[in-house]
Amino acid sequence: MLSGHDVESTYRDINGVQLHVVTAGDPDAPLVVLLHGHPDFWYGWRHQIRSLVEAGFRVVVPDQRGCNLSDAPDEVDAYRQSELVADVRELIHSEGRDSAHVVGHDFGGFVAWNVALCYPSVVNRLGILNVPHPTVYRETLRSSLEQILRSWYVWFYQVPKLPEWMLRRNDMANMVDSLEITSNEGTFDEETINRYKAAWQHTGIEPRINWYRGFRRSEHPSCDIVTQKTLICWGEDDIALLPSMAERSIDYCEDGQIRMFPDASHWVHHEREEVTDALDRHLRGTTDSNQPSR
Repeated sequence: MLSGHDVESTYRDINGVQLHVVTAGDPDAPLVVLLHGHPDFWYGWRHQIRSLVEAGFRVVVPDQRGCNLSDAPDEVDAYRQSELVADVRELIHSEGRDSAHVVGHDFGGFVAWNVALCYPSVVNRLGILNVPHPTVYRETLRSSLEQILRSWYVWFYQVPKLPEWMLRRNDMANMVDSLEITSNEGTFDEETINRYKAAWQHTGIEPRINWYRGFRRSEHPSCDIVTQKTLICWGEDDIALLPSMAERSIDYCEDGQIRMFPDASHWVHHEREEVTDALDRHLRGTTDSNQPSR
């Protein structure tokens, strides 16, 4: 899986919960934290872990609270953005660092945006994969019927008990569908899907649904302009999120760059090696002169 690299699986007491954390690379190298989304876990970053370590980074990848081998609190308020953000801040401090590069995909991207907004000194450079700036997402939901329809599952997850039953039944067939329907054909093979099913079984389905319930209860950051150098990578064939939100998100970045990937899905970092290359250049501060920046 990650042969040839010194990969360590550890548990850390972070912000009142125990998180499972995968680390790799020289402990003294520049630090990168990778944040997975739904219904993912640390394993979704396996290709990026390898490449970033080879590029000279220290890589830290948590199973976020409620996922895989990490603790899964029962109460919905434990999954507010403020708690998930505090997890990341304390995780960085647990490495003996004051700051790190932070990269997030999907729901992990929302967490990454909010870490950068709420604790700007903690984030050196920001990488975002297929999730809009939180303000853009809220404004688009108020103005776009198409995005409201694409986000149907967010409203469905607010219903008590029914989502858990729907996603748990038939050996979690609906969870598997959520991977396959939102990705290009062949992105998730049978072995990978079995790994995901095992991860879902550790904590059950409810904590993952509580991410979305907690998100709806979360307070908005007092500032919505990201000051860090930011790279947004976006698969244009994302069936859940309008690609126009990627362009609008750059407007909330003081120094932002966007890479759009045609024929790539929501799982753009699984499907296009160029995403990992772009992240590597961004985090090292190497300018890609062929791409627009503003």
